[in-house]
Amino acid sequence: MLVSLNWLNKYVDISNMSPEELAERITKSGIEVDRIEYIGEANPDVVVGYVETCEKHPDADKLNVCQVDVGQDEALQIVCGAPNVAKGQKVIVAKPGATLPGDMKIKKVKLRGVESNGMICSLQELGIDEKYIPSEYADGIYVFPDDVTVGERIEPLLNMDDVVLEFDLTPNRADSLSMLGVAYEVAAILDQPLHLPEVSINEIDEEADQQVKVNVEATDLCPYYGAFIVKNVEIKPSPLWMQHYLIAAGIRPINNVVDITNYVLLEYGQPLHAFDYDRLNSKEILVRRANDAEKIVTLDDVERQLTNDDLVITNGEKPIALAGVMGGANTEVHDGTTNILLEAAFFDPGSVRKTVKKTGLRSEASTRFEKGVDPNRVREAGQRACQLLEKYANGKVFRGVVEYDRLDRSEKTVMIHTDEINKRLGSEMTSEEIADILRKLRFEYKQEEKQFTVQVPTRRGDISIFEDMLEEVARIYGYDNLPFTLPKHFSQVGTLTKRQQLMRKMKTYLQSAGLMEARTYSLTKEVYASRFISPEIQARNPYPISVQKPMTEDHQYLRLSLVPELLKSMAYNKARNEYNLAFYEMGNIFISDEEKITKQPNEEMRISGALTGEWVDHKWQGANQSVDFFVVKGILEGLFHYLQLPVEYKASELPQMHPGRCATIYMNNEPIGFLGQVHPLVQIEMDLKETYVFDLNGEAILDAHTHHATYDPIPKYPSIERDIAFILDQDVLAGDVKSLIEKLGSPLVKEVQIFDVYSGEHLPEGKKSVAYHLVYQDPNKTLKDDEVEESFKQIIDQVNKTFNAYVRS
Repeated sequence: MLVSLNWLNKYVDISNMSPEELAERITKSGIEVDRIEYIGEANPDVVVGYVETCEKHPDADKLNVCQVDVGQDEALQIVCGAPNVAKGQKVIVAKPGATLPGDMKIKKVKLRGVESNGMICSLQELGIDEKYIPSEYADGIYVFPDDVTVGERIEPLLNMDDVVLEFDLTPNRADSLSMLGVAYEVAAILDQPLHLPEVSINEIDEEADQQVKVNVEATDLCPYYGAFIVKNVEIKPSPLWMQHYLIAAGIRPINNVVDITNYVLLEYGQPLHAFDYDRLNSKEILVRRANDAEKIVTLDDVERQLTNDDLVITNGEKPIALAGVMGGANTEVHDGTTNILLEAAFFDPGSVRKTVKKTGLRSEASTRFEKGVDPNRVREAGQRACQLLEKYANGKVFRGVVEYDRLDRSEKTVMIHTDEINKRLGSEMTSEEIADILRKLRFEYKQEEKQFTVQVPTRRGDISIFEDMLEEVARIYGYDNLPFTLPKHFSQVGTLTKRQQLMRKMKTYLQSAGLMEARTYSLTKEVYASRFISPEIQARNPYPISVQKPMTEDHQYLRLSLVPELLKSMAYNKARNEYNLAFYEMGNIFISDEEKITKQPNEEMRISGALTGEWVDHKWQGANQSVDFFVVKGILEGLFHYLQLPVEYKASELPQMHPGRCATIYMNNEPIGFLGQVHPLVQIEMDLKETYVFDLNGEAILDAHTHHATYDPIPKYPSIERDIAFILDQDVLAGDVKSLIEKLGSPLVKEVQIFDVYSGEHLPEGKKSVAYHLVYQDPNKTLKDDEVEESFKQIIDQVNKTFNAYVRS
C-alpha cells in the first residue's frame, strides 16, 4: 500500500511531524513502513509560466524562441527544444538562478546566437521519477490546465511537496488498504481528530429504479449489489490534484470517470465499476454464476472462457463484467460516454480469489475483494463517487440506488478484562488507560468496573476474539512501554541431548575416516522406492508411500532407503569427471504397514554411505588402493569400535547387491543393516563404476549405545604374541573362527586379527588357509609361557573340533 502524506493530511493532521518520525511511529504500532520516498525537491525559482509567443529559431529547425510571462514585470525570452511547446500554454519555467537536480544551474545563455533567459522544463528535469509522470508528458514538457496562476510555485500543483510511505501489510490488515483505514490508524497512534469526507448529492427528480432493475441469483456470492445511475457526464481529464494522488498511489490516470472510481477505491477501500449505460442494451443487471464455456472479452481485450465457479455481472443475457476482477470491453467507459451505471457491490472473497487464480487478473480491486471489504462502506462509497461525478464530470445523479441487499452488517462483540490484559502483557495498565485506548481506536464499548464489552466496527474484520483485542491494546499502548524482565527461575545452559551427541560423534568419525556428508531428497521416484531396503526393514513388509501431488515423477514416493539417492548423487558427480567419491548421509526413512495411508508413517533414522574409485591415491609413493569390500567393512568396524558396540558380519545375498560381495550386519543376533558392492547390472543402469554401499539402522545403534567415556591404563606388563593358520572348509566363515578364539581366549587374549587367507596350490580341494594373530596380556602380572601355551592349545583343539579344521604346518 502506497500512502501519500499530502492525501492523508486531509483526514488527520500530521503537519507537525516529519515523514521519518511518522513512519517510525506507524512501524512501532504494528504496520511496517518499508520505504519513504520524496516525490520532488522544493525550488522557489521554478514557477508557472505562460507562453505568450512561440516562433521558430532563425538558425535551428528543432528550437523555438518563446516569450514567457512568469509574473514579473517583463516576459522572459526562452529558447526551447521541446516538440510539444506552443503558444498559449502554461508551463514549468526555471528562472535564471535556479538549480535543478543534478546540480544543473540555470543561467542567461545564448543558443545559436539567440539569448535564452531560463528553461521550460519537463517533469524529468525536475527530478520526478518516471512512475509519477503522466504518459502523455513522458517525452516533452509538462502543460498545466488553464486554471493555474502564472508565477505561482509549482510544488503544490505537481504534488512535488508530497512524500509517499510504502506499507508492508500483513494479510489480516485489509482495513489499511484504504486511505480512510490508514487515517483511522494514524489518528489512533497520534491521538488526533479524524476528518472524514462529508458525502452529499444533489439528486435530480428522476428515479434510478426506473432506469434499471437489479437481480441476484448467486446470493451466496453477492449479498449486496447497488447500481447508481448518472447521466450527462462529460468525459475529460480529472482534476490535477486527483491525478497526482492517484499517481502517488501507483495508479495511472485515464479520465475523470475512471479516475473517480479509482480514487474512491483508494479512499474507502471499496472497489467500484462504471459501465457505459447506453452500451448495456438492457435495463436489467443480473448477477449469476457463469455457464461452463461461456466467454467474455475483458477490458484488456482478451477473450476468456469461464466456468461455473466464476461470478459474472450480466445485462440479463450476456456477461458484462467478471465480478470483482475486471469489467467487460463491451461496456467500457469511453470518450463518447454520456450516461453511466455505477456498481458498488460486495462479492464473496473466495469466489474472487478463484477467478483471479485462474485468470491471473490480479488488480487493486480484486486484492481488496479477496481480503474482504467493509460491508458498512459499500453503499457510502458509491454515494461518494456520485458526489465526485457530479462535481468533476458535471453529472446528474438519479434519485436513490437500485440494490439487492442481504448483507450482514452486524458488528462483533469482544469481552476484555483489565486483569487478564495485564496478566498476558505483564503490564500494569489501569481500566482508565484501556478505556482511553478504545477511545483512540474509535471502538464503542460498555464498561463495568474492569470488564469491557467492545463493539468491533466492521471496518476491522481482523478482530473477532480476545487475543485480537489484546494485540490492539498492546500496540496502541506501545510495545516499547511494555515492561521487560529477566526470567525468575534459574537459567540453565543449553546442551545437546544424548541422541544429538551420539549423532555428532558418528558424523565426526565418518568425516575423519574420509567420507563427505550428503543431503538428498526424502522423496524419490517409484523405481527407487523399493530398492536397497535393509533386511530388517524388508521383514516388516513396508508399503511405499506416494504423495498426492508430487512436484515431479522423480519426487513421488517417500524413501525406504537412503542408498538410491546417494547413488544418484554419485552418478551426477561422475558425469562431471569426479571419480573418487565417498559419501555418507544420516536421515530418516518412512515406514508404513498400510497400503492406503490412514495415519502418519513411522520415521526411522538410517546411516548410509556410498564409495567408489580410489581410496588411497599417493602417486608420489606409488601407493594406490581402490575401494573394495574390506575398505568399507574396515570403516564400519572402526565406527562400531569407536561406539564400543559388538557386531557380526555374515555373508548374504540381497536384491540389487553383488551375490558374492555382500554381508548382513548383526548386533545381539538381530540384523541392523548391510554392506557390499552394488550389483554390476545396477551399476551399469546408473552409469557407475565399481561402487560399494552400506546401510545401518541408526535407531538400533542409538538404543544400544550405553557406554560412557572411560579409559584403560597403559599396560605395565609385556604382551606375548602367537600366530596360527588353520586349514578350513571353504564354507566356514573366518569371522566365526575369530569369534570362537576370542571367546576361548578371554580374558587373556586381548586381540585377534586375520592377517592371511590362502586357497589354491598345495591345499586340498575345497579347503582354505586362514591365519590369525593373537595377542596375550595380563594387566596385573607378567604372563608365563606355560599359561599362554595352555590357552593356545585349548584354542587349537576347540577350533579343530568345532570346524573340522587342522593346523597348517
